[in-house]
Amino acid sequence: MRSATGAYRIPTIHCQVLGVYTNTGMVDAYRGAGRPEATYAVERAVDLVAHELGLDPVEVRRKNFIPPEAFPYDPGILNGLQYDTGDYEKALDRALEIVGYEDFRSEQAEARQQGRYRGIGFSTYVEICGAAPSAWIGTVGEGWGASMWESANVRVHLTGKAVVTIGTQPQGQGHETTTAQIVASELGIPIEDVTVELGDTQGAPFGYGTYASRSAAVGAIAVYNSLQRIKQKARRVGAHMLEADVEDVEFEAGRAFVKGSPETGKTIQEIAGAAALAYDLPEGEEPFLDDTTYYDPPNCTFPFGTHVAVVDVDPESGQVTLERYVAVDDVGRVINPMIVDGQVHGGIAQGVAQALWEGAVYDDQGQLTTSSLLDYAIPKAEFLPPLEVERTETPTDVNPLGIKGAGETGTIASTPAVVNAVVDALAPLGIRHLDMPLTPERVWRAMREAGS
Repeated sequence: MRSATGAYRIPTIHCQVLGVYTNTGMVDAYRGAGRPEATYAVERAVDLVAHELGLDPVEVRRKNFIPPEAFPYDPGILNGLQYDTGDYEKALDRALEIVGYEDFRSEQAEARQQGRYRGIGFSTYVEICGAAPSAWIGTVGEGWGASMWESANVRVHLTGKAVVTIGTQPQGQGHETTTAQIVASELGIPIEDVTVELGDTQGAPFGYGTYASRSAAVGAIAVYNSLQRIKQKARRVGAHMLEADVEDVEFEAGRAFVKGSPETGKTIQEIAGAAALAYDLPEGEEPFLDDTTYYDPPNCTFPFGTHVAVVDVDPESGQVTLERYVAVDDVGRVINPMIVDGQVHGGIAQGVAQALWEGAVYDDQGQLTTSSLLDYAIPKAEFLPPLEVERTETPTDVNPLGIKGAGETGTIASTPAVVNAVVDALAPLGIRHLDMPLTPERVWRAMREAGS
């Protein structure tokens, strides 16, 4: 429900949920957790509106976008939170430019005259990431028995090497690399000198976990805040070593130096050694560079973007071929572009698979017939074209690094983009909607029924 308005100004919204008791196998969200369903509903609705009014689906989106000057924006369904920042038209325009939208529509018209079914589909999404703050969770998550803050500990040993312990636990997203980059950048040390220890409850501060794309937007900010305090302590110790007033000393790029004289100073390694040995520290200063932070953000973050799918539908078999896939995401500031690209690629594969292949099939006796990976159609690399991934950058003002979150963008956006593309391809037959997955059999039957 909290994602039901998407990227649009929708002043009034009503949602009715019907629960059905069944003896089929349990299912659960495994990436995106409710946001793919909400995005699918609103993005299919936008295309249906465009069809009914005889309008271009791109223009319907553009006309109804929340404008940049409206942020922070209250969609009325967030129980007190607001969309932080956004420029939805910028991502849409970039996606249209990459895919060559006007040229495609011309090619599509020619293909239809030849009896070929080609389609293009859009998904302009907004998602909720960086799950927090705890006070908000207390109003919407009664009975959870959990909060949403995150913690981190940073220690700089006498050798100048840093050890960071974080409460989040990755499942292959590259948190170690991302966290190490932040530490190396802030302290001015080689990334090889940073060790990242993950959510071991015997050694880590308490953490609430890795989900809702919160490991960077919440967990990494705890690391960042600890680093700021360590840098301030390094500045004080460095000023003492330089026999200068703290107000006259700066700390930049791993060095403490008197303002105006960056060529002379003390390195973070020298300062860490002095702090650890504690032979001569400023009066009242504790030994060692060590800090633990508990960070509870004031708001969630709201990444957005536009994804475009181009498909070809075989009129004889109903086979859907994904010809192109363009993703323009805005996840705020990006720490490691390669890691973000990998997350987007994986999410797209999952969402496309839901649209075209994956489904639990039962026979008339209620027996699951897709109970093994021999029968259940998971995506293979050969099923997908090269994914064209780009980004715009609209930093959030929720946290000091401007990070929004990237772990679920592809899964949320790709499913409606692909379904919209298939329905667009079949529009000459009068087909307005098909339920997922759009298997060749399902598409073939719909085409035959429409033709008759």
